Amino acid sequence: MSKEIGKITHYFDNIGVAVIKISGSLKVGDTIYVQGATTDFTQEIDSMQVNHKPIQTAKKGDDAGMKVSERVRPNDKVFLVDE
Repeated sequence: MSKEIGKITHYFDNIGVAVIKISGSLKVGDTIYVQGATTDFTQEIDSMQVNHKPIQTAKKGDDAGMKVSERVRPNDKVFLVDE
């Protein structure tokens, strides 16, 4: 079972980085599932940043940036995958 943890707000194609508006709690090492009209993949979070500073945990309300393995689009949903 997985729980929605946020939504994609921006995607920087040239560097492969997505910005996620966090609606729960997310930490480095967690596995996320990204789903949208044409988006469907799972990946582990290697690192995150808020305001260009590395963080270990993102909390509700944060706009967290992270490298993603595939293209994402604004309003794609991000789910936390239960191990």
